[in-house]
Amino acid sequence: MKHSAFRRLWQQEDLNFLLTNRIPRIALTRAMGRFSRIRSPWLTRVSIALWRLFTDLDLSDARQQRFDSLQACFTRELRPGARPVDPDPRVLASPCDAIVGACGVARADQVYQAKGFPYSMRELFGPTQDSAVFEGGTWVTLRLTSAMYHRFHAPHDLTVEQVTYLSGDTWNVNPIALARVERLFCRNERAVIRGRLTQGGHPIALVPVAAVLVASIRLHFLDVLLHLRWPGPNEMPCQAPLTKGQEMGWFEHGSTILVFVPPGFALARGIAPGRRLRAGEPLMRLPTGA
Repeated sequence: MKHSAFRRLWQQEDLNFLLTNRIPRIALTRAMGRFSRIRSPWLTRVSIALWRLFTDLDLSDARQQRFDSLQACFTRELRPGARPVDPDPRVLASPCDAIVGACGVARADQVYQAKGFPYSMRELFGPTQDSAVFEGGTWVTLRLTSAMYHRFHAPHDLTVEQVTYLSGDTWNVNPIALARVERLFCRNERAVIRGRLTQGGHPIALVPVAAVLVASIRLHFLDVLLHLRWPGPNEMPCQAPLTKGQEMGWFEHGSTILVFVPPGFALARGIAPGRRLRAGEPLMRLPTGA
């Protein structure tokens, strides 16, 4: 009963927006990063108990049940087999646990963060990257809440060819903020991961976007921790082959991953705003004959 009262209070839009955006966002995000790394089982248990007042945190499928820091809980691994990956080679799998947000077809360089709130692919990708290959293609917004599993995985067999890191702000990325802050994804810290599918050679882009209290983005195939102290854009060419379902990296809190593919792909059945997905479930289907 007490939990539900806290959650109802937290869901009041004006209060939520005020407490998660009208604050010193970057300073608090850096402070959260330091706090989450404190190794103290007692402090971690208290922090998780407070966290559960506001979210439906479920650790039942975590590989371990006790954590010595909040960061260890945020970036927890799951039990083997907890996220089976759809084996169909025609399926592009969801890279993460998420709630589907806005999705559709990119037209005239324009996609949407919420109804009536467009943003430019060119601006999102940054001044050093060309997004033209995704014109007329499909895009999906995948929002990870703070309580979700925070690791993300390769949606198909692919090779990562380029990572562009763009430092930025740390606006909240929940629906309340997306309906109020224009071009939010283009303002926030983000990494543009460009790659090519092994099957058909199709280009793909995954754009992890950080948010308030998200202290950093870790990519396993680059020996670097992407965080707010890097000025951007930073270009990191690479040749990193990944198999479908292989872990790519993690956020240190909830956030968003934007997925872009060229024309010919189609959303999988049932993919629409509000749909809850788990990593490995069908997200899109590859072009016929690919």
